[in-house]
Amino acid sequence: MINLREAGHSEKAKEPYQLSFLETIFDIEAIREELGFERWGFAGHSTGGMLGIIYGIYFSNSLNFNVIVGAAAREYMTFSKDCIYNPKHSEFTRMQELNETLKRLDIHSKRRIELKVERTKLSLFDPEKYDELFSENISKGMSAIRMDFFSRELQVYDVTKKLEFISTPTLILCGRYDVQCPVKYSIEMEEGIPNSKLVIFEKSNHYPFLEEAEQFTKEYNLFIKKHQSLLS
Repeated sequence: MINLREAGHSEKAKEPYQLSFLETIFDIEAIREELGFERWGFAGHSTGGMLGIIYGIYFSNSLNFNVIVGAAAREYMTFSKDCIYNPKHSEFTRMQELNETLKRLDIHSKRRIELKVERTKLSLFDPEKYDELFSENISKGMSAIRMDFFSRELQVYDVTKKLEFISTPTLILCGRYDVQCPVKYSIEMEEGIPNSKLVIFEKSNHYPFLEEAEQFTKEYNLFIKKHQSLLS
């Protein structure tokens, strides 16, 4: 698990460009080298999945495998009414309100938790299962400065024409009803990445690894087992 600059206890960004996708990939490569791994595997969800795509484009030689969950290879809001960040989506306004409010530092901790729960429920296939799905003692926060930089960079994000440069085996996983990165963008990635496999989860939104955990784990383990045997 890697906390990027401005997240967790990681180093801060000394320059704004250090929050960009490309610079972040350089940071990840530096971590790999420092740990002494010749090659390793990458798994990323949502914006982390987008990082995995760029990592695969530029550093496939550093990867044994790549797992991309609920992501996209290009800006996914403007041309998709199924995306919750598109103004035509029924929950667009509320999601914007939640994101902006959660960036504030003066929100009481109890109220912050309530808002986080509400925001997460907007990305679940069955919101009523929130307590069941998020029962583990796991803490997840949002880096406001990274979110703001990402929101700007996303406007010009499009690496679809470079997907062919990803040579590492790639597993693409997505919920059929993903409202953040709609499933059509995962289909597009499978078509563009040569050695890739797409699995769509029919009862999932943005969190298939929780919403259909058993099937997700099965698909992931099959993929890892297959490519570990090819490497041995």
